[in-house]
Amino acid sequence: MIDSKIIIENLKKIRENSPLVHNITNYVVMNNTANALLSIGASPVMAHAKEEVEDMVSIASSLVINMGTLSSKWVESMLIAGDKANSMGKPIVFDPVGVGASAYRTETAINIIDKCSPSVIRGNASEIIALNSQAKTKTKGVDSTDSSDSALESAKSLALNTSSVVVISGETDYITDGKKVVAIENGSSMMPKVTGMGCTSTAIVGAFLGVSANILEAASSAMAVMGISGEIASELSKGPGSLQMNFLDTIYNLEGSDIEKRLKIRNEGF
Repeated sequence: MIDSKIIIENLKKIRENSPLVHNITNYVVMNNTANALLSIGASPVMAHAKEEVEDMVSIASSLVINMGTLSSKWVESMLIAGDKANSMGKPIVFDPVGVGASAYRTETAINIIDKCSPSVIRGNASEIIALNSQAKTKTKGVDSTDSSDSALESAKSLALNTSSVVVISGETDYITDGKKVVAIENGSSMMPKVTGMGCTSTAIVGAFLGVSANILEAASSAMAVMGISGEIASELSKGPGSLQMNFLDTIYNLEGSDIEKRLKIRNEGF
């Protein structure tokens, strides 16, 4: 059973240990995700050159692979880094941005999953459905055209088939290992109006994976902190522009009492 005490303890560990999170991510979100990691107490490194990714993985606590802006050279770096992380027993979180929108994205995502065996796969509903059905479902660019509820069975199937914990971001966030399911109902309808919020979730999952060996707990803690921080920030914001600023301030100042007060969580199968 995952509750506020577990989430608060994991957040405390991040702030005490400042895990180094190695990100091979996209041009659009590098600044956003680096600032979010710094704000929560982690230490980000954004390195994608194939000549150095093994060295970065060696000193990192976790690896984040995000395929938002694809290129063949970056894919090569992702596979090299993933192989190194696996050889060292370090956790990997994979964000299959836009999978299903093109054959190349789908092939790349499947290749990364097969060769890197990510600890966590995090995507929106359409991405998770597309991955589970090998892109028989269409996506709208990088945006979801499906609800997170409709993707839950696909997420369970994908989790069992890949031995990964699968995270669906949406109005309700779902985290599952294929049998157990955690549902988090925090967040704000304003969050999808800010580019890279999903990618930020992926990076924050990386931070929690850096301090917790329990993958389901780490991923659930990350999504709870994201949702609660977004919820508080939206109450302080007039629109997406101020939300970006207020989100960073909120996640930096987030206290255990905020989590205890606001957490909306359901545990199934425990």
